[in-house]
Amino acid sequence: MLLVSIAALGTGLADAHACETSWPEWDSFKNRLISADGRVTDHSSDAKITTSEGQAYALFFSLVANDRATFDKLLDWTENNLAQGDLASRLPAWSWGKDPSGNWIILDNNSASDADLWMAYTLGEAGRLWNDRRYIALSSLLSNRILLDETKEVPKLGLVLLPGIRGFTPDPKSVRLNPSYLPMQLMNWFANYSGDPRWSALRDTSGKIILASSPRGYAPEWTTYDYERGFIQDGNGDDTDRGSYNAIRVYLWAGMMHKEDPARRRLIDRLMPMGHFIQDHGTPPEFINIMTGITNGTGASGFSAAVIPFLLAARLDSAAEQQMARALTSQDSENNYYNQVLKLFALGWKNNIYQFEATGNLSPNWKKKICP
Repeated sequence: MLLVSIAALGTGLADAHACETSWPEWDSFKNRLISADGRVTDHSSDAKITTSEGQAYALFFSLVANDRATFDKLLDWTENNLAQGDLASRLPAWSWGKDPSGNWIILDNNSASDADLWMAYTLGEAGRLWNDRRYIALSSLLSNRILLDETKEVPKLGLVLLPGIRGFTPDPKSVRLNPSYLPMQLMNWFANYSGDPRWSALRDTSGKIILASSPRGYAPEWTTYDYERGFIQDGNGDDTDRGSYNAIRVYLWAGMMHKEDPARRRLIDRLMPMGHFIQDHGTPPEFINIMTGITNGTGASGFSAAVIPFLLAARLDSAAEQQMARALTSQDSENNYYNQVLKLFALGWKNNIYQFEATGNLSPNWKKKICP
């Protein structure tokens, strides 16, 4: 059970409207990609899908921006449309949109554990920062559901976070995992404020997964852990030995870890080859073979934004400045949901609109102001 309480997580709670954050990029994201009723739309497909990931990320950004009105709209839409009206007892479906017959429905009712993790974390932090125990209670229930439905004890590795409820145990002796689903600052938060020791176990194995699945310094899209052989080449279609749209988040999460987190240096050191690649070539690749280092394509400007915190943590300041310039000047894919999400995460952090504390607590800029 997640034992988050307002007293345990800190006080100093001000009126949610007293210290507003100026964040034009968030305002632009809302205007282009969030409907009036709280749905984040991905315009990259005819289905105009909404994912639990998109809803979870937008909840986080609205908390960072002290935008409670948008937060509540996002939460209500998510519960009503992705969780059959009951987020307290159901993990949200990961995909909703227009089917071939033109009906707006759940397209895939499997869960996505990264979205669930971000949602439970954000709800807990919303309860602390906005002094609302309803959010804390919902965070606790959702956290318990994650432990129940999306974890598995794996021989010789430990307790792992499965990417979803179904489909990630290809055979009785292996599991398929996604390193980008394991932001260590969130794992720290759950481990620090939960009375359930499974969160500490998940934090420990998550660090192992990220390190072991990137043997040559490039994070993979997916990795397979075989109970006897350990981490092996992932054999699922085009994702075999490849790092791309999922994996770019591994560098992002690592770069945003607090400097006092002992795991931060280990992750940055392991992933340093990607930092050197970007420094030498001027842009992050769209695709990279994690074993050979052979690349294909140039990552969009969101990729450049995503690696800025990592490059700064790796002390590759000139490379970070180059990616910052590209992220700010490029106009590619302004209506691309994922590209804009990466920019909000990375540039919001870079501009000190928010930070993560060593405990995993969110530290938004609006909480540091002296409110009238």
